[in-house]
Amino acid sequence: MSVNIATLVAAANDHDLDRMMALFHPDYRSVHPAHPARAFVGSAQVRANWTAMFAGIPDFRIELVRAVQDGETTWCEWTWSGTRTDGLPFETCGVVLFESQDHVIVVGTFYMDDVETDGAGIDQTVQGMSGRLPGDGAGS
Repeated sequence: MSVNIATLVAAANDHDLDRMMALFHPDYRSVHPAHPARAFVGSAQVRANWTAMFAGIPDFRIELVRAVQDGETTWCEWTWSGTRTDGLPFETCGVVLFESQDHVIVVGTFYMDDVETDGAGIDQTVQGMSGRLPGDGAGS
């Protein structure tokens, strides 16, 4: 059976680490395709990560935008936000795919990134990716 994502969101928003940890398999795998160095195995790392998150972002909140269930996989689109203890704002958003077995999460595949409020616009982004500005007349 799949895990109840609403339970995970409520536990995170309550900063209830024990309730969150009950949803993760001891051999949980965290996968980050765009940031492979962030990958890890084990619920002990989940606990360490969220202990730091709750301590460093005392008003941490998750907003679940939508969730879609596909068998044992739950696709979640969400925004994480709050204010860090150093006064800086925290906001990241994206999609996470959770694979579960027997009501616990066994794999999380993360496509999450920090929200950029002053990043490059679309023309500069396309130029950085392709080496060309959009509409420069070089295409067919």
